[in-house]
Amino acid sequence: MKINISAADIKNFFVKKKEHEKIVEPTVEKTVEEEVIDVLKTVYDPEIPVDIYSLGLIYNIDVSESNDVHIEMTLTSPACPVAGTLPPEVEERVKNEVSVVNGARVDVVWEPMWTPEMMSEAAKLELGMF
Repeated sequence: MKINISAADIKNFFVKKKEHEKIVEPTVEKTVEEEVIDVLKTVYDPEIPVDIYSLGLIYNIDVSESNDVHIEMTLTSPACPVAGTLPPEVEERVKNEVSVVNGARVDVVWEPMWTPEMMSEAAKLELGMF
């Protein structure tokens, strides 16, 4: 069976449908943790072209009721050349780029030790690990 429908018929259908239906776009507010993750996805280890969140360097994000953020992260190795600069950068970026955050604290932890298996699939693909 063949049905002939013109472009004008399709346009009229959608125009009439819009006239009869109120189209409501859902508004989805992000949680503070999601906003923090968005910021972390813009912070890069200067030696690796992948963000620190996708690398699996972020172990825990805790947001208090007063919107203070505590992040536990690791580095790719204890001898990482950005060990002294990356954690303070993360603190500053979270405090300055997530408007509702009152304060941020980053603790570097070494347990569990970071391994490449902690990276996201996208990060592994970016680095050609497949």
